[in-house]
Amino acid sequence: MRRVFFGICFFTLALCHRGWGQSATTSFPTLSLPVSAEISGVSGVNVSDDQLSVAQFQNNPSLSSDTLDGSLSVSHLFYFAGTGFTSFAFQNDFRSIGLISFGVSHLSLGNVDGYDLFGTPTGSFSSGETVLAIGKSHQINQFRFGANLKGVFSNLAGYRASGISLDVGGLFVHPQKDFTIGLVIKNVGVVTKEFSTTSSSSIPFDVQAGVTYKPEHMPLRFSATTYHLTEYNSPYEIDVTDPPGTLDKVLSHLTFGGELLIHKNVSLLLGYNFLRHQELKLEGAGGGAGFSIGALAKVNRFSLSFSRSGYVAGGAYQVSLNVDTKKLIIRK
Repeated sequence: MRRVFFGICFFTLALCHRGWGQSATTSFPTLSLPVSAEISGVSGVNVSDDQLSVAQFQNNPSLSSDTLDGSLSVSHLFYFAGTGFTSFAFQNDFRSIGLISFGVSHLSLGNVDGYDLFGTPTGSFSSGETVLAIGKSHQINQFRFGANLKGVFSNLAGYRASGISLDVGGLFVHPQKDFTIGLVIKNVGVVTKEFSTTSSSSIPFDVQAGVTYKPEHMPLRFSATTYHLTEYNSPYEIDVTDPPGTLDKVLSHLTFGGELLIHKNVSLLLGYNFLRHQELKLEGAGGGAGFSIGALAKVNRFSLSFSRSGYVAGGAYQVSLNVDTKKLIIRK
């Protein structure tokens, strides 16, 4: 079964190869949203911390491990203007085929009033996007490898689009130290159905890498992650009269996150995303855009986490509940 799964992945990779170089505007934003409050709390982008949540496999398929067997994660992101993002993730060891991870995410854009060219109401319509993901990982000594297959389905006022993508990732786990290095090639895919004959969309392809380290005698685990590695120039070059310098371009590819371990069952989460800060800060005042904060608490078989991410329009809040279903079922 393992060979069948990875065979399908490589077939998808070959199928998607023809779409890599396309320059069309990327669509399907759900593929880039944080799938749990733990991830949001440490900046929203992390591919190396395998101790956050079972949902993390959707960031890097190699982050799933035996310690997460039977784990279930349910998350909801309270976005702006009535929009919301809900995500489910589950991992199970099927013995003969090993660990398999499943994920379902849905972005709801709510109901919007429609009007024609003359301003006449045409009624309200709903829009949204759904992602289905399945992942498989395999460990060889200190290295763990994984792959995800994902299908994305988008609906915008009755216009529908869909796509298929593949993630391939790897993780190095230090044998003695609390130190990991992650690398993932994300969203290698093609659009299988366009919204219309005139639209041109593409899957948000990305290459990300990161490190996570906890010093032996410090109650702090911190991460640094690089993303948008296929783009040299900074994505936020809006003011052509004052383009960002070399340092800004470098920082726009970096995010930083930390987990302060207050207690074995309680921790605080901190994060900073330089690119989000530059894109969303107010003129003359950066505010809280780009900063994130959160908390995580564990009680028996459950863990609850909460995060707040700063945007120019205010804070976006996310809540996640993680359950160890194996212990829940065994316990009488």
